[in-house]
Amino acid sequence: MKVVVLAGGTSSERDVSLSSGRMIYQALKRRGHTAMLLDVYLGYEGEWESVFEENIDWAEQVGKIGEKNPDIAEIKALRKGETRSFFGPHVIDICRQAELVFLALHGENGENGKLQAAFDLLGIRYTGTDYISSALCMDKGITKELFAAHHIPTPPGVKLKKGEQDSGQVSLPCVVKACCGGSSVGVSIAHTPEEYEKAKEEAFFYDQEVVIEAYISGREFSVGVLEGKALPVIEIAPLQGFYDYKNKYQAGSTIETCPARLPEEQSRQMQEIAQKVFEVLRLKGYARMDFMMDEQGDMFCLEANTLPGMTPTSLLPQEAAAAGMSFEDLCEKIMEIALKKEPA
Repeated sequence: MKVVVLAGGTSSERDVSLSSGRMIYQALKRRGHTAMLLDVYLGYEGEWESVFEENIDWAEQVGKIGEKNPDIAEIKALRKGETRSFFGPHVIDICRQAELVFLALHGENGENGKLQAAFDLLGIRYTGTDYISSALCMDKGITKELFAAHHIPTPPGVKLKKGEQDSGQVSLPCVVKACCGGSSVGVSIAHTPEEYEKAKEEAFFYDQEVVIEAYISGREFSVGVLEGKALPVIEIAPLQGFYDYKNKYQAGSTIETCPARLPEEQSRQMQEIAQKVFEVLRLKGYARMDFMMDEQGDMFCLEANTLPGMTPTSLLPQEAAAAGMSFEDLCEKIMEIALKKEPA
């Protein structure tokens, strides 16, 4: 099958996306697919009509994730000519040649529904959920409102726009996060008024709106959902600090246990909540839900990830492996689900 693995882009999660893209691309090649790894923003400068026949492979040049998110201004400086469009040279042309586009994008424009809506209009098939659910999940404030409306346990919180004065009712410690960020970029835990002000400043650097929510002290988990059915629960225990950008992507920074060491009833309860979230947020294909559990055993769903990471340290592939599914099998399953969807 001719497959474009679309990665890169201009979000703070660019490096993570390229790492996911490399892993997916190599898995598809091992399975005999005619795949191409394509940077959605930088595009392709050569003769695009025969790109699949030329079997271009630049995957070995990407995949390293630093301890900090990349400088997007430097990336934008690499592109020649017209730079206002999110789509680089010949990206749409090449995607139209493919039978399927495997989305390995993370963060802004890759996960917020804009790209999915564009592909729907262009008749391009892609993996993952649609534009509506992508938009709902990308905005953490909207997600929390839907959780509350459907009685899904989540930490209490409020939204705050840049320039707005908060109500003064925020209790410390609290978590401050950019409303539409990912990979824990722009996320801080504040224990003092000084840390709270600094956390807001950092979050507002990434977004015009932030979510401020109660800090839940306890254990952290994640549950992948594939075609509506939950995978085994995974527990995440960073060796230092919380599960931030560095701890997510630097090997050896976090202890991950899958299946999580939980009583069967608690595991089943968390999986059921994850499946309900999948339904409430109108998700399709696959997703991953993040949870905290406090010392009393109460569970809180934090958010849903519509294009979960597929890097060497990512959680979804580990959960799939615990269910007996190899990385290659997982990629094939994601494509199989996408091909079953009716074109928009």
